[in-house]
Amino acid sequence: MKRQLKYFFLFFILISGPSLWAANPDSLMTQANSAYDQQKYDTAIDLYNRVIGEGWVSPKLYYNLGNSYFRKKNLPEAILFYEKAKKLEPNNENIQYNLNIANSMIVDKIDQVPHFFLKRWWNYFYNLFTADAWTVFFLISFAVMVLFIGFFFFSHTRRTRQLSFFAVLLFLIITVASFGLASQRTYYNKNQKEAIVFTPSVTAKSSPSPNSVDLFVIHDGTKVQLLDHVDGWVKIKISNGSIGWLPKDSVKTI
Repeated sequence: MKRQLKYFFLFFILISGPSLWAANPDSLMTQANSAYDQQKYDTAIDLYNRVIGEGWVSPKLYYNLGNSYFRKKNLPEAILFYEKAKKLEPNNENIQYNLNIANSMIVDKIDQVPHFFLKRWWNYFYNLFTADAWTVFFLISFAVMVLFIGFFFFSHTRRTRQLSFFAVLLFLIITVASFGLASQRTYYNKNQKEAIVFTPSVTAKSSPSPNSVDLFVIHDGTKVQLLDHVDGWVKIKISNGSIGWLPKDSVKTI
């Protein structure tokens, strides 16, 4: 009986050993940060990627990995992870600053299509917070609006009713706007796909075929919007509005 228990115990150790001995993601992050501080960037990159492999997602993790790639002068990977971090924390000034520096060092300097001033204002507020933050803002503004509606109906003074009425109108506008921003953010996170070009130089084609007409050339590090995909090709749009087809393996999705 003792021998059977001994064999069972050994079998249990062999089966569960890998999960028991696996490094904790917190421990890996600490080791990665330490390696980065010691300028051991290859080690830091490996450790940060192992944390990602454990299923962790955070703006700090992506930001630190982007910094490690930047130190190795790997601009496409650095930009990719800065963009991933920005997607999770759009109002982080450090992420945006480092992303701007990395973008200033790539070959392509593509002008953006100018937007109407109302669109620029909308984009400004849109980029302030994440979808979750805008949802919380919507719920709070809706609750405040309901409160002022109560003041309006149950107040006995004309002055209070007037103030409540204008407050309801104000918070109605804020509620509708925050709901729209939260909805757009959620849609963007789920459906809007962007990617970074990783091929040093690639020619965009007029159709998903190597024999189609050449349209324009872009280089590694450039961000593109993904519109469609067909048989190993992706339809992309760059910031100046130009559209073309690229081989799928020439880009990595953000």
